Amino acid sequence: MSAPDIDTQVLVVGAGPVGLMLAGELALGGADVVVLERRTGPLTESRASTLHARTMELLDQRGLLEELGTPPAGGPGHFGGTRLDLTTDSPYSGQWKVPQVRTEELLEGWATRLGARVVKGHRLTDLRTAPHTVEATAEAEPGPGGAASALRVRAAYVVGCDGESSTVRELAGFAFPGRDATRELLRADVADVQVPDRRFERHPGGLAISARGPGGVTRVMVHEYGAPVGREPGPPSFARVADTWRRVTGDDIGGGAPLWLNSFGDALRQASQYRRGRILLAGDAAHHQMPVGGQALNLGLQDAANLGWKLAAEVRGTAGPGLLDSYHAERHPAGRRVLDNIAAQALLLLGGSGTEQVRSLFGELLREPRVRAHLAGTIAGVDVRYAAEPGAHRLVGARVPYLRFGTGADTAEGPGSTFAALRPGRGVLVDLGGRPTPVLAAVAPWRDGRVDVVTATPEPGGAATEFTSALLRPDGHVAWADGTVPELEAALRRWFGPAARR
Repeated sequence: MSAPDIDTQVLVVGAGPVGLMLAGELALGGADVVVLERRTGPLTESRASTLHARTMELLDQRGLLEELGTPPAGGPGHFGGTRLDLTTDSPYSGQWKVPQVRTEELLEGWATRLGARVVKGHRLTDLRTAPHTVEATAEAEPGPGGAASALRVRAAYVVGCDGESSTVRELAGFAFPGRDATRELLRADVADVQVPDRRFERHPGGLAISARGPGGVTRVMVHEYGAPVGREPGPPSFARVADTWRRVTGDDIGGGAPLWLNSFGDALRQASQYRRGRILLAGDAAHHQMPVGGQALNLGLQDAANLGWKLAAEVRGTAGPGLLDSYHAERHPAGRRVLDNIAAQALLLLGGSGTEQVRSLFGELLREPRVRAHLAGTIAGVDVRYAAEPGAHRLVGARVPYLRFGTGADTAEGPGSTFAALRPGRGVLVDLGGRPTPVLAAVAPWRDGRVDVVTATPEPGGAATEFTSALLRPDGHVAWADGTVPELEAALRRWFGPAARR
């Protein structure tokens, strides 16, 4: 067999936000990574544009917020169209508006600076697995002579980040159970129209949403109760959007200039497995859901943060048994939980007059502080807690609390915070000065580039500390806290592989 055109450790298919986030995480972890993308250039329209608190934390943990700048706040949140205060215990409470094209630009720049290679203008057409490799074939756009050229890539692993119609998922034979859409929202960005802003405005015949954005462009979204889901290929026509808008609201937008059209329904599907041998799925390739409140994008970025460091350790040969399988074990339940809450939101949002009593009762429940906090944590992604051993500290499995360090902290980048300590992409043992020497001695065999040690004191007047010593995974979740030395050593072996020989 002839040599492939590209040889790499990991091939990521899809250069959307999820694929680029994963590529950066892999490269930060020391893996050689290539990203394959069928588009030849950036997006020309803004798709998902809402970043939630947990995603902002992940960007902070990689040092990307300074480059991003302070994005505009996204206003109040909602659950199924009912206003929801998204205040959480995160320093990035609320929601933040970043156009998808900017998110992709940020993540692609970061990933390529770390060494990832992005190959655009190629469409995946074939995957062939062997005992130790996967070979992918992709076709380039036809050249001047009219003939398409093929590109062959050989990799140890392939990850499909290629969206809800994933070619990787189809070629690799992943089961994708669930249901098709029965309701849909039509969406259009329209110039040269004057309509009032509407926030989940319910009419006898349907739901209308409109907001005037930068540059005088108005985004409209409309759902007509009882209307069949459109079956035409591609996006809906502007005539269909305008006619539906007129029937629901009585307003005429037909004289406007459509800039972008699409629709999305309440389909709900999730891959039965996120990994099949050397092929894995992340983002919308692994789960298809209605993009309510930006949760789909954020869920996918959090998939990438969970998978990246694990797969990098696998290809470097430092992963312990079962580390890569923990990706499915952790992210499949997290995805299922989000899909369930999105399904509930779709019923509240797109249900007709028969849901009004439920909506009214739900509005009353949201005034209860515990209910509000629970739903806000779910949407923001800050309440994700991975499984822990019985009797473990209550933080184990949860994301690390944001804690600023006082002056004199012994960190790789000087005084900082629990988030800043994670920027090198390694594990971190944070010691706040109250643990005996054996805790610091126990981590020594892993201080070979896998785990850093930060000794610090909390910043005076800062938030109350919830631990004295904690072992953090590269994705910012707590692997061990204030337990025994044998428990710490077990956590180190589980998440960072065998101890180095002395």
